[in-house]
Amino acid sequence: MKSKLSITEFRNTLNENTKIGSQIFKMNLGIFSVFFPKSKYFYGKFDQSTFQLTINYNFNSAYYILKGNYKNNFDNKLKVNYSIEPMSKIRIIGLKYFPLIVFFGLNIFFYFKKMPTEVFIPFNLLIIFAILHSRWHLKKDLKNLESKFIEIFKIIE
Repeated sequence: MKSKLSITEFRNTLNENTKIGSQIFKMNLGIFSVFFPKSKYFYGKFDQSTFQLTINYNFNSAYYILKGNYKNNFDNKLKVNYSIEPMSKIRIIGLKYFPLIVFFGLNIFFYFKKMPTEVFIPFNLLIIFAILHSRWHLKKDLKNLESKFIEIFKIIE
């Protein structure tokens, strides 16, 4: 990928839009984040040729990290290579499959306890909603990280 920015503009944009810190040790302030608004869109670290960025959330933590490097090409164009990886693969797997485990577990429990339909249907609908929401949220977070990176750093093919 290439960027419309020069290498100095790219570094300045990194500096302006990134709160410096390690993604592993980032503390979320939870409800107190209302009093501490975020000032920069990305959170992470970078140096003269590499970067590791994630979205600077105040209330919850990020699921994905954007890792990459940048350098000047021979034709004075900035070449940017990046990849998006999960922060923790176990956490992503848990978010995807835990609602399914709960769905089957509760259905087995309801079956053996001979629960009435008035209890059975609302719980199943709630769990199906949780399954769909968790998968949608993961896809939205991934797409949001990449689209904001492309928009802010003016990445072109």
